[in-house]
Amino acid sequence: MRVDIVRRFVVAFLFTALAAAPLVASPQAARAQADPLPSWNAGPTKAAVLNFVAEAVREGGPDFVPPAERIATFDNDGTLWSEQPVYFQAEFAFERVRALAPQHPEWATEEPFKTILTGDRTALANLGEQAFTDLLGATHAGMTVEDFEGQVKHWLATARHPRFDRPYTELVYQPMLELLAHLRANGFKTYIVSGGGLDFMRAFTEATYGIPPEQVIGSSVVTEFRLDGETPTIVRLPEVEFIDDGPGKAVGIARVIGRRPVFAAGNSDGDLQMLQWATMEGGARFGLIVHHTDAVREWAYDAPSAIGQLKEALVQAPQQGWLVVDMKADWKVVYPFERK
Repeated sequence: MRVDIVRRFVVAFLFTALAAAPLVASPQAARAQADPLPSWNAGPTKAAVLNFVAEAVREGGPDFVPPAERIATFDNDGTLWSEQPVYFQAEFAFERVRALAPQHPEWATEEPFKTILTGDRTALANLGEQAFTDLLGATHAGMTVEDFEGQVKHWLATARHPRFDRPYTELVYQPMLELLAHLRANGFKTYIVSGGGLDFMRAFTEATYGIPPEQVIGSSVVTEFRLDGETPTIVRLPEVEFIDDGPGKAVGIARVIGRRPVFAAGNSDGDLQMLQWATMEGGARFGLIVHHTDAVREWAYDAPSAIGQLKEALVQAPQQGWLVVDMKADWKVVYPFERK
């Protein structure tokens, strides 16, 4: 049976109370008592997270998770960094359209390129899945994976978010960075499982989250091995291979990891099947949903929403015992640059 969420809260409040006791002289004890989640407000949400990890590593306890089974999966867009006003990879693709437009005068009258070139952000947010597929094929195909990675890194180093006027990699969630670090410090292996492009995410996840490229699962295009003289290359083709969203997330986890996660975090209905796959099984398991409720520091949205709609997963959360993180109430800060 899953760990009873009420028991988690009770035990975790005791755990956090002990951690707040006066520090002893031992440096080792001081480090052990340091708050691993300083950007989370004290309360049942933080307590539940801390208790799950503490119980998972307590040998001999009823909820002990063997080290090999400590697998944690995280969605990226809306879970580890922001996703408004449009997905960040879409912004990258839009920039590529603008850069390539002089070579394609026909785009002035063809969709989705016409909409992108007008700069209408409301219309951009409502582009359909097929439009994004066409867009990625036209702007990202034909490049080697190394060239593509270089373009992503250049864009991330130079582009600025339209609302915050900061690099996109600064729009990561400080509380989630702390959670990733806390899990890894306790023997968990952390993976990204996202609908975003596999090669796009691999360009920054290690530097940004400490998650290496081999622990990233994402949507992918068909690729082809080629020899350019004596230089082997992998070339991206204009054909979608795999969509890592919805049911695809569970499939991707089974295909790549080969183990069922015991911890899964998402923020939208696109993460529903990943949460189900990770938690609807025996043993100690934990599902977490980031609920965007802070219109001042970030955005407030769930359903209906063209970006990151959260409806069915929110309904199932209390039924399945998933923890819903209220961004406004549960996080002291949202982004690293808010810390003083």
